[in-house]
Amino acid sequence: MKRNILVIDDEDDAVEMITLMLEDADCRVIGANSGADGIKQLADGGVDLAIIDILMPVMDGIEFIRRVQDTYPALPIVAISGGGSAQNADVNADFLRYARSFGANATLSKPFRREELLAIVNRILPPGQAEAKR
Repeated sequence: MKRNILVIDDEDDAVEMITLMLEDADCRVIGANSGADGIKQLADGGVDLAIIDILMPVMDGIEFIRRVQDTYPALPIVAISGGGSAQNADVNADFLRYARSFGANATLSKPFRREELLAIVNRILPPGQAEAKR
């Protein structure tokens, strides 16, 4: 059974790259460009895991996590955030810590390798054990 993963990032390239990484691992990916769009996708059902960027306009990742915890508390969430320069790395780490404190099951700093992403996805949602969280 394919794992249904919702990927939310305001950067189309990031959604596309993560989608390619996950589809190669026998996952079905649903893309969204904002937390608000992600919430709409969740309402349609069938999502096993959500991967959310923290810094986005409209509804950021922290607000998304808070809403999901209220409405879909069993849904696992992986929070991602871009680091870039050494100066931003500390700020990025803070955002990822906040995401954990609000309920993210795991965090990952951008840029990340395919192996890092798949290790987290496979730990949270082992292949063959997909079950839509509603």
